[in-house]
This record gives sequence, structure tokens and C-alpha cells, in this order.
Amino acid sequence: MKVGIIGTGLMGLSMVMRAIDAGLDVSVFNRTKAKLEPLSETKAVICDSPSEVCKNSDIIILMLTDAKAIHEVILAESNRNMLQGKTFVQMATIAPAESKEIQSKIVDGGGDYFEAPVLGSIPQVQSGTLIVIVGATEEQFQKWLSLLKVFSPDPILVGAVGQAAATKLAMNQLIGSLTAAFSASLGLAMKSNVDTEIFMKIVRNSALYAPTYDKKLDKMLQRDFGGANFSTKHLLKDMKLFEQEASALGLNISAVKGVTKIIEDSCNAGLSDVDYSSLFSAVNPDS
Repeated sequence: MKVGIIGTGLMGLSMVMRAIDAGLDVSVFNRTKAKLEPLSETKAVICDSPSEVCKNSDIIILMLTDAKAIHEVILAESNRNMLQGKTFVQMATIAPAESKEIQSKIVDGGGDYFEAPVLGSIPQVQSGTLIVIVGATEEQFQKWLSLLKVFSPDPILVGAVGQAAATKLAMNQLIGSLTAAFSASLGLAMKSNVDTEIFMKIVRNSALYAPTYDKKLDKMLQRDFGGANFSTKHLLKDMKLFEQEASALGLNISAVKGVTKIIEDSCNAGLSDVDYSSLFSAVNPDS
């Protein structure tokens, strides 16, 4: 199988390495050339343009930052000819309406499109244990299942294009809200001089426990938010997308807006590029 991957940020780069390890022929492109340097000594074919990736590939994975980047890199008028006969799978986080619009333009250009956003980060890419959420027809799903299984043991078809994008936004909203809620509870306990391990023992033994609490606990206690697999600024982008979708559907998003404000505060404090556990710092500023 000849696979193209456009967008080699933290996740995209890891997906390239995973695909190579699986024995696939991989062609790659990134607008920032420096992000391709780690691939210079691998079997990946480094391309100078998106059209070169498309020429080399049967299916092209899009791991670009947002829908705007997809329009600029893939759907620019000068790139229209490269869509013909190619399949594109969008695996980053964008809004359902954005995904449907991209699908329409790719199909109009003679290509095929489905979405498969992922839940998990670099360790899960490396182990092939991402949760892959697929919005596609049954035919598309079966045709490309072997590729999706490179990244996940059990890709999940949730429905048509747009429905996987909505599911991914729903999951990322939980990342923000759970992190903010845990930060507040942990902060209250700490500032009330409750022993942290006793507090965590109670949390772990309750129905309120989520594994993400322990995953981020050390970062919060040490206030060391480096080594980001998912940055604060990317979580902010996804929370704002969730707000737009949820508001349009008539949901009360007051609580979500509060979490988004906390994330914005974290970014404004210079923590945009670090791990999203930096929300703890915004909730619990240094005294």
C-alpha cells in the first residue's frame, strides 16, 4: 500500500514512523521543512509539494493543524488536479461542518474522502493502540480497514462524515473539562493541607476516578508541563470548535465556556506550547 502523510507535527511524525515500521511505502510533505528533518534517514519519501505526495500515493492521510490549513495545502485552486482518483482521510481534529465541506470539494475534484480522527497521543501511535473514530461509508471502511489497523487494533465506524468529527470534539471537550475539574479539586485539597496521597487514594477508590488524573498528577505537583504530546494551544482550538458546534445545536455551554477561559488564561501566561496539564497553573496560580 502506498500511503501519503501530509502534516508532520508531533502526531503526524509519529504516524509516519508507525507506517514505515508496518512496511508501508510512505511519502510525506510538511510546509515547515524543518519538521521533516527527523525523517531524512528513514525510508520515507520526502516530497517538495502536496501534489508529489498525491502522485506517489493511493491514499493520503491529512494530519494538518486545522481546516484552514487543509484548504491552503490541499484545496487551493492550483492543487485541484491532484485530487482526481485519490482518497483522502482526515485524521486530525476539525469541526463536523468543516469536514463535510472538505469532503464536498474533494469529491467535486474527482477524489474520495472520509474522516478518521484519533484519540490518544504519541505513545499510543507508537504502540498502534490509538482509538480511531471513523466517519465513512461501510464500503470505505472495509476498503481501508487494514490501513486504519496500523494505528488501532479496533477502528470504530460511528457513522457518516461529520459524525466522527463530532465524536472527536466531544472527547476533547472531556479532556479540557476533566483536567480543569481535577485541577480545582486537587488545588483545594492541597491549599487546605490535605495530604495529596490520601486525597488521591480516596479519588482512586471512588466512582469519580479517571485515569487521566494519575497521568497528569506529577506534572501538576511539580508544575513541570514540558514534554507535550498535546499542547495547551491545540486544546484551546478544539474547545472553541466544540463551543461553536454545541451552541449551534442548542446546548447550554456555560460550563464549557468557563473551561475555555481557563485554557485561554494558561495560554496567555506563556504556556501555549506545553502540555495541557498547564491548566493546573491557571487554576492554582503560584502563591
